[in-house]
Amino acid sequence: QVQLQESGPGLVKPSQTLSLTCTVSGGSITTSSYYWNWIRQPPGKGLEWVGAINYEGSATYSPSLKSRTSISRDTSKNQFSLQLSSVTPEDTAVYYCTRESTDSRVSEYWGPGTQVIVSS
Repeated sequence: QVQLQESGPGLVKPSQTLSLTCTVSGGSITTSSYYWNWIRQPPGKGLEWVGAINYEGSATYSPSLKSRTSISRDTSKNQFSLQLSSVTPEDTAVYYCTRESTDSRVSEYWGPGTQVIVSS
C-alpha cells in the first residue's frame, strides 16, 4: 500500500519561500509510469494543480505558478519536495502530494494534506 505524507512549516511570512516535502512509503518514486504531484486547495476554493515530477526526475509546473515553483526529489530518501518562492496570502492553502498513474491520469494515492498559512 502506497502512503504519502506531507511535511513542512505551517506558517510562512509573505515574500518568503514555502518549502514542503512528501515522504513516500510502499513504493519507489523512481518506478516508471507515475507522476508525483503537488496539488493545493485554498480556503473556499477548488483543487489547483501546482506541478509534478516524474519517475525520471523531470518536473512540470502550472503556467500560473511556474516562475515561482521548483519541484525536486531525493531518491535516497524516497521523497520529493516543493519550493514556492515570493509567497503571498493567496498561497494560503492545504497542500497535498499525490501519485498519479500515467495511464489513467488519476491521482490514485493522496497524502492527508498539510495546511500552510501565509501571514506576517
